[in-house]
Amino acid sequence: MVEITELFASNDILANPILLLVLGFVTGLLHSTEADHIAAVATLNRNNSVKKATLIGMFWGLGHTITLVFVGFLVLMFTLTIPQMLTNIVEYGVGIMLVVLGILAIRRHTTIFSIFRKEHTHPHTHGNIIHTHPHTHNDEHTHEHRSIIIGIVHGLAGSGAIMLLILAMIDSLEIGLLFITIFGIGSIMGMAAISTVIGYSLTLASRRTYLTKYIGVGIAAISMTIGTLIMYETGSEIFSL
Repeated sequence: MVEITELFASNDILANPILLLVLGFVTGLLHSTEADHIAAVATLNRNNSVKKATLIGMFWGLGHTITLVFVGFLVLMFTLTIPQMLTNIVEYGVGIMLVVLGILAIRRHTTIFSIFRKEHTHPHTHGNIIHTHPHTHNDEHTHEHRSIIIGIVHGLAGSGAIMLLILAMIDSLEIGLLFITIFGIGSIMGMAAISTVIGYSLTLASRRTYLTKYIGVGIAAISMTIGTLIMYETGSEIFSL
């Protein structure tokens, strides 16, 4: 992302609104491919619907864009700068979030945390026989609303903050807000595509139950590893002061 900020520092690019917006869209696409973003969205995916997987990615991008529009407006309107300490704190929060999402994914795919599952009963009819048995609905909800929250958090972290630094180079409020919107559209489309691929892969894997379990646990482990690394890197800067 350092090279991108240097690219945006070019007067030729800043003087060409069309080129600026095209680069904003491309930057949004690239932004959605960052490991922590993919890991977070992957933990939310289930194996029951490609359409819902696409929605999870889109809602992540929407939440991400909401934060950037709000903060970007403040940056452009009042020429504010984002303190590095605030960025580090938000990044640390992202690390915690990834670890928690990983734990929830493990809970969903294994019986390790089965004691915390909420079981309840419903009557079922088989012919003329009516009976009840306890069960859960762990795999029936996709939590698209949760992906919005995750996107909002990600909007203040990492290269999202670098994107706001780019806004500081733009003099026009209108062009700046349009840039954020185009950037957001790029991130929405990019993450929707990535989440769709993940959802499709899980749907194929669901034909073999054991594959779904191993893939789910693997995704959880990756999410927890990335989250731990983020906490380690940002925590050393936060707590060393």
